Amino acid sequence: MSKHYKKIIDMISFRTLLIVVLLFTGLLQFLLMLGNVRGTTYDIQAFQLAPETIRAVKTVEDTLKTEQDRDNAENNVEPVYVFNKETAEHRVALANSIFEIISDFRKEIKSEKITDTQVGQLRNKLKEITDSQSQLVFTNSQLHSLLTVQDSAIYNATKVLTDLIETILSEPIRVEEVTLKRNEIESKIRQSTNIDENILNAVIVIGRAAVVETEMLDEEKTKELIHQAREEVEPTRILQGQIIVSEGELVNREVYRQLELLGLLNNDTTVKPVIGLAILVILQMSFMFILFERSKVELEKRRNTVFVTAIVYSMSIVVMKILSQLIDQFDETITFLYPTALATMLVRLLANEKAAALVTVLTAASAGIMFHEGYAAVLQMDIALYIIFGGLASIYFMRNIEKRSDLLKACGVVSIVNILFIAFYLLMSQSDYGLSELVFYGVAGITSGMLSGALTMGLLPFFESAFGILSTMKLIELSNPNHPLLKKLLTETPGTYHHSVMVANLAEAACEAIGADGLLARVGCYYHDLGKTKRPAFFIENQMSGINPHDSLPPERSAEIIIAHTTDGANLLRQYKMPKEIIDIALQHHGTSTLKYFLHKAKEEGREIDEKVFSYPGPKPQTKEAAVISIADSVEAAVRSMKQPNAEKIQKLVHSIIQGRVQEHQFDECDVSLRELKKIEKVLCETLNGIFHSRIEYPKDEK
Repeated sequence: MSKHYKKIIDMISFRTLLIVVLLFTGLLQFLLMLGNVRGTTYDIQAFQLAPETIRAVKTVEDTLKTEQDRDNAENNVEPVYVFNKETAEHRVALANSIFEIISDFRKEIKSEKITDTQVGQLRNKLKEITDSQSQLVFTNSQLHSLLTVQDSAIYNATKVLTDLIETILSEPIRVEEVTLKRNEIESKIRQSTNIDENILNAVIVIGRAAVVETEMLDEEKTKELIHQAREEVEPTRILQGQIIVSEGELVNREVYRQLELLGLLNNDTTVKPVIGLAILVILQMSFMFILFERSKVELEKRRNTVFVTAIVYSMSIVVMKILSQLIDQFDETITFLYPTALATMLVRLLANEKAAALVTVLTAASAGIMFHEGYAAVLQMDIALYIIFGGLASIYFMRNIEKRSDLLKACGVVSIVNILFIAFYLLMSQSDYGLSELVFYGVAGITSGMLSGALTMGLLPFFESAFGILSTMKLIELSNPNHPLLKKLLTETPGTYHHSVMVANLAEAACEAIGADGLLARVGCYYHDLGKTKRPAFFIENQMSGINPHDSLPPERSAEIIIAHTTDGANLLRQYKMPKEIIDIALQHHGTSTLKYFLHKAKEEGREIDEKVFSYPGPKPQTKEAAVISIADSVEAAVRSMKQPNAEKIQKLVHSIIQGRVQEHQFDECDVSLRELKKIEKVLCETLNGIFHSRIEYPKDEK
């Protein structure tokens, strides 16, 4: 990243930068995916021939057909009727009541000649019954006849009529059968020889009125059956992949209606999928915004993480777009060739685990849409899960990468996970596959895993150089003992090399205890004293002959040589184009502390001195890693010079060194807390106790 470009970026607030980057990323994703959400439509009119075989691209309910089927089911429901056995008894009682009223009235009148007044009186007697029965209407002539005939005729008519009523009403009679049964009873009355002809018509009126429906419609049960019948009708659906019309067939009204329902006609083009895609992109970019906005890492690292994640994610979308254009050219599902862990691995190595996990999920969701096939679901879940499983597998097995071979192991694991998922996919599809297809899918799973690693290794250096990112893989490379600078340190200053390795062990353990970057601390320790290679003999750990050149030098000159190793080391690291983080550790590991030994020596000579001459130029530690290294560096040197170290002595020494650093305000410019300093002290003591533990004294050999 050029200095001019970096200066412009520094002028923009992080939130503004984040919003701009995510807007561009989201817009690019939206444009690339737009073609994948716009379904195919056809310019077809009713009663034309279909230009090609058209299938349903989604499952939809055919509401019109469903309603028709439910109406048919309702019409096929047989109404529920309930037969009332008591109806016959009630109607017989009605007939008997009429004849009893007539008989009683006949007894009341004494004259032999029946007058119209008496007929009217009889009508009034029967009024309550006739008013309640619409069919029971007597003429004056019929009532006159009922009053003038002999008692035996009334008796016989009563007996015959009640028997007929009982017989007719003993069977179920529905409302539509009432007229037929009334005609039947009238016919039987006319055929009877026991009924006086003078009252025949009156008896027929009573008989017809007595016949009513005995089987009533049960509306509640009928409605319940209708409701049940309608509910049992499954909604009629047009299924995904279902052939709507074959090539060359006539597009009739029903087919045209189904095409219209599925939105496959040009005049039915909808913006719903476009709006849906926009919502998805906004949702994805929102998750990215939340992740980076809440990140606690330093500003420059956050900016680099944003750029790297956005570029890697956009690159993944581009790769998916290219691959999606080739799907129709193959019979097999070539999407299984997509490198499932590529984006995850790059973001994991260049940023952090949280960003890698989020990119895995977002990439999977995007792939589900971009690799969507015409007759599958809206979201192609098989490829989405394929990417999620592959990506998460790579995250898990990349947690403890210490060398490049570990990355290859992670690729192998991803390949195995890919093959297992493909096996699940093939088994669940319940289709028969030939040997060539099975071989293709197996090779696709392995290729996907290997491509993920190969492309990651190939692209990693470009991102590292473009953004000045110190990735895990870069740190692993720098920790290789064959690195020219480490070889120089080992051959020219073996004592310093051993000291650096010891400090690295201490600093790594302490950093991991407080959540700092242990690998960065380890590698930084390897190079932190590189400046001592310029004048090896002036540093006590390299004085093998026992001669100390400082004995013949004034304190100021000695201090100058010792202090210079920080800047000398930084200059040498810059010559080899080492990462900024490593250079910063070389400059900051002593902060602005004072060389107390040479300061005290100068004071003993009684000369006027400037204490700044005996202080390191700094800067003070700016990061937790630099702070930990500054403590570990002093602690290791102090404990190494201690005679017969034990746990108590080590604990007091470590505590005093840390307190001295705090009192000198060496940690004012980094975000290490007092609680973290306590953890650092504890871990350093535990590690040193393990190194300098007491040993058993073996007996000397007797001569």
